[in-house]
Amino acid sequence: MAQRILEPGQIETLAQRSIPRVRLPDRTDLFVRRASRLRELAEAAPIGDYLRLLAVVADAQHAALAGVDVPLPTPAQRDVARGHHMPPVPAVGWPRSAHWRATLASIGDAVAARSGFPAEVERLAGRVGRAPAAWVEAQADALLGATDGAIDAAAAPFLMAALQVHWVAMSSRLAADDVAPLDVPGLCPVCGSTPVASVVRAQSAYRGYRYLHCPLCACEWHLVRVQCSRCGAAGKDIAYRSLVRDDGMAGDDAAHGQGTAVRAETCDRCHGYRKILYQEADPDVDPVADDLATLALDLLLAEQGYARASGNPLLWQPDA
Repeated sequence: MAQRILEPGQIETLAQRSIPRVRLPDRTDLFVRRASRLRELAEAAPIGDYLRLLAVVADAQHAALAGVDVPLPTPAQRDVARGHHMPPVPAVGWPRSAHWRATLASIGDAVAARSGFPAEVERLAGRVGRAPAAWVEAQADALLGATDGAIDAAAAPFLMAALQVHWVAMSSRLAADDVAPLDVPGLCPVCGSTPVASVVRAQSAYRGYRYLHCPLCACEWHLVRVQCSRCGAAGKDIAYRSLVRDDGMAGDDAAHGQGTAVRAETCDRCHGYRKILYQEADPDVDPVADDLATLALDLLLAEQGYARASGNPLLWQPDA
């Protein structure tokens, strides 16, 4: 039987017609599943204590999300955003209700109340939860990219966790028809943020399709495989690398097997990379959690001259 070979443009046209373009988050289990994954990964990860801390944060996010009622853009605002290929609830510029600061306080209280963490963690959680509103809002603007203000790296994960709840409360109530592809395919079509990683899904409606995952609103949007999510390069410029457990070195999957659920998709045109997760290899993968648990892969790729295309919202480096 003859097989038809599709050209790249034909593949993209077919994708637009038949592949679900957007996956919006399920607020009932997003943070529950993330908390479970963080605890699972903590058992073997070098930063296991930090992952256990973030699991407590994820529990608090789930509890807070149940009580959040954030106004959505009006139908007219959604029509304008869709018509101009703009995100309906942009991270930069969309007005934040004061409720997100209450979420931040509840996350801080949950961490401070949990025993087993160092005393400095309890102090940090208390400090963030009681911080003045003006400081909190300024930090949020800096974290979301609205300003160039100095970021408090220690407090940033707590702040981002509260902002995640705020944006998931909105994105989870949108309809797929409210979301139009952006002119820049590497940005989230709901909030305009850069993705933390991509996931090849295994559920029946999405099986085999690759989706970029937004670390802020948890929206996922389709991108064809074997294509750099940073610069758009494809083909021979793209390679897939993973950690090889027997010698601790990063290698090419063609040489070292296909068994891992987390790899790095590297690009030799822009010398950047993002991690790609395979749900068929592990149905419980979570883009935010698994990215944190594989920091060794980041270190090895940095030694080879590759740069992360974007960071993880729950791990910030202090300002130089």
